[in-house]
Amino acid sequence: MKIGAIQIVLAVLLAVAAGCIGAFAASEWRETAQRQTLHDFVHEELDLDARQAAQLDRLEARFAVERKELDLSLRAANARLAAAMDEEHEYGPKVAEAIDDVHGRMGDLQKATVEHVFAMRALLDPGQQARFDRQVASSLTGETGE
Repeated sequence: MKIGAIQIVLAVLLAVAAGCIGAFAASEWRETAQRQTLHDFVHEELDLDARQAAQLDRLEARFAVERKELDLSLRAANARLAAAMDEEHEYGPKVAEAIDDVHGRMGDLQKATVEHVFAMRALLDPGQQARFDRQVASSLTGETGE
């Protein structure tokens, strides 16, 4: 049986597609694991008492609302950036202003997240705080500390 050029091209395209799918899946798995690390750590590794768990649930419910608002604000800023880029088609004053707005919204989200981390920390006893601090540092630096 003779293999033609079309079959070779199709085989190469399938191989590339399979590689892309594998890379995407690995990236998603890694990001999901990293996103859940601090939350899972607090709930599963710090042996919270009932009072701490209830306080943490209230904190997380409030932060979920705040985060949603900040995420929507960031999305709106990104939409304004897209509109400015479409309008100017270069790095003009409207694009620069829109970028500054996006950065401001990103900063607001980061500040709120750090405030939430410190609010969680305040619920912990000193031993839990030490473990929490190590986990936060590890999450921020990507180092496992092992």
